[in-house]
Order: sequence, then structure tokens, then C-alpha cells
Amino acid sequence: MSIDVSGIKQGQKMMWTAGDYPDLARTIASVGELVAERAQAGGGESLLDVATGSGNVAIPAALAGAKVTGLDLTPKLLEVARERAAEAGVQIEFVEGDAEELPFDDRSFDRVTSCFGVMFAPRHDVAAAQLVRVARPGARVVVAAWTPAGLNGRMFKTVGSYMPPPPPEFVQPVMWGDEEHVRSLFADSGAELAFERRDVTFEAESPEKWFEYNERVLGPTIMAKAALEPQGKWDTLRGELIELYTSANEASDGSMRVRAEYLLTVAQLPS
Repeated sequence: MSIDVSGIKQGQKMMWTAGDYPDLARTIASVGELVAERAQAGGGESLLDVATGSGNVAIPAALAGAKVTGLDLTPKLLEVARERAAEAGVQIEFVEGDAEELPFDDRSFDRVTSCFGVMFAPRHDVAAAQLVRVARPGARVVVAAWTPAGLNGRMFKTVGSYMPPPPPEFVQPVMWGDEEHVRSLFADSGAELAFERRDVTFEAESPEKWFEYNERVLGPTIMAKAALEPQGKWDTLRGELIELYTSANEASDGSMRVRAEYLLTVAQLPS
């Protein structure tokens, strides 16, 4: 495989360190709560949240009574997660680590989750195998990922059209939002899969204001701007993205209200 896995991961660490992703993560907190609920967190079960970010799944899972470990590649996000857990009054073990090389023994957890996180691991099959490996027989694995056809999937595609093409072997992160692809990832696990297509709503004063906010806080947008502005391409991409949000806008009063589709996968492993 010609994918520079190490380079991608270093780039991702830089990307999620840039800006203020924890601030943006507040807008998708409801998805983290749903992932914890679908994982049936609570009752003292051990739960691993992979690519935990600022703790959107880990904290509600701990509040529900689960014994939670949160793992992320980015130290900055783990610092925020620890602060948020302390504010919530819950004990969570946060670990710096790689979704493709989980630093845990086989069959360590009763529940394994990831909310808009593991989808960014460059090798989907490797990451999925790791989720299954650390799960006990009868465990439940729950993953939320943006869909290719949803608003954020189209946003990633638009940005990608301005960037150097990836290697042919590279699978786009949003394919974790495609049911058939996810079935292929879990095919060897024997898991019974259930899918839900859901939306998260983003609101702002206007599409322009929403873009300006993303320009300040969202790592992928910040990194794209840094790469494209010197080439004179940024303003064109900016216009395309604002048009994307405008076309998806459901508000009629000059403000913005858009819905971004995601796929929620529940994999019930055999006992």
C-alpha cells in the first residue's frame, strides 16, 4: 500500500490541534449522547471511546454509570476532555493513542464507541479490526460517521477537489457512513449490524457567519486555508462552500439552519 500512514496521522494530529475543535464539538454533543445510549452504557460496564475528542461520548457514558476509557491521538483534545470530565464530576481514564494500534489487550471492553472519530483513521479495515479485537464476546460496538451524500460529506468532497489527490488506495473517511462499506468492515466479526440514518442540525446567523466560524475553529478548514490561500484558490473554495450551506439552508429569515446526515452503526458481536 502506497499510503503514507505515518504522515497522514501526523497531519491529523496537527489538524485537530489547530483552531478550537472542542468549541465546535458542542454543536454535536447530542450525537455523543445518542452513541452512549445506543451502546447501552451504564451498570458498571467497561466502555472504550475511540478518538474521544473532547469527551462527547465518554462523559455521558460515565454519567450513566459505565467505567470509561477515552483514547485520542491529539493531546490538546485530551486536555480539554479531562477538564470537562472533572467539571462533570466523573472519573474517566484518558489515554493518548492510535485507533489503528489500540494499546489494550484483546477482549478488554464490554462496549466500544466512536463518534465522528475512527472514521478518520487512514486504514478502515485495520481500525475496524481493532475495535472488534478489544471488544469482549457479546460486546456492542457503536460508530457515528458523516455520510457521503450528507452536508458534511459534500463539504469534505468540495474541499478535497481543491487539494492534491490522495493515493488510489485511500478510502475517504465518509465511507464509514456508507452501509455496504461498513458491512464489509465487520464481515469477519460475525456481528449483527443495525443502522440508523439521522441528522444533526447546525444553526448560525447566516451561511457566511457559519463559514467564518468554521474558518476560526475547525482544523480541516484552517489547514485547507493555509494550503490554498497562497495559491490564490481559497476565495473560490470559500464561495463554493458558502453556496453549499446556502443551498441546504432551511431557514427563511436570513439566518441559517442546515441538517447534516450521519450514519449510526450498532454492531452486536456474537457471545
